Amino acid sequence: MTTARPKTRFFAVALALAGAAQLSACESGPAYNPMLLTPDVLTATAPDVFQARFETSKGDFVIEVHRDWSPNGADRFYNLVSNGFYDDVRFFRVIEGFMAQFGIHGDSAVAAGWREARIPDDEVVQSNTRGFVSYAMGGPNTRTTQIFINFGDNSRLDGMGFPPFGQVVEGMEVVDQIYSGYGEGAPSGSGPMQGLIQYRGNAYLNDEFPRLDHVVRATIVQ
Repeated sequence: MTTARPKTRFFAVALALAGAAQLSACESGPAYNPMLLTPDVLTATAPDVFQARFETSKGDFVIEVHRDWSPNGADRFYNLVSNGFYDDVRFFRVIEGFMAQFGIHGDSAVAAGWREARIPDDEVVQSNTRGFVSYAMGGPNTRTTQIFINFGDNSRLDGMGFPPFGQVVEGMEVVDQIYSGYGEGAPSGSGPMQGLIQYRGNAYLNDEFPRLDHVVRATIVQ
């Protein structure tokens, strides 16, 4: 009896969240997985090595993740991809020769839920060179959902505490083609302002930055 209660409560919460997601879908666009509203539940341990396929508006690429490179980062990425977090997410900060950054959810309710869902830092055991993938962060222990793919040798980031957790093993030529015309984000540049993405989601990006490329769907494939 005692073991059944948490499960019953879990499904009740899931059903309630499903209703909220359907309402959100009617009001603002496609439905999302209601589990994305409960970051504290999405804590599965990732496989030692796995691959995630990203279908995008420019084509497909595959990220191979090695958990021993960045355990906390790999686990978070595995949970995000497994639950559809990156679906319909925009590449909002793409700087030619530097990196392509994405990972703010297009629905503001989901984005708000993950904003403070931070993971502890990992040691840097790989280098931020071409094709390697790391989390964006604003200081120690601030990684959440935003990630970036290095276009070139950005090994200077290693000493700043950015630990790669994966590497693009297929389709780096697709990543090279992601639209970079908006450049750095506001207020430093003319690209999207992160605060407004968090507040308005894809509606803001579609209205003011229509040329941004996006993830169509991301799935675990191996």
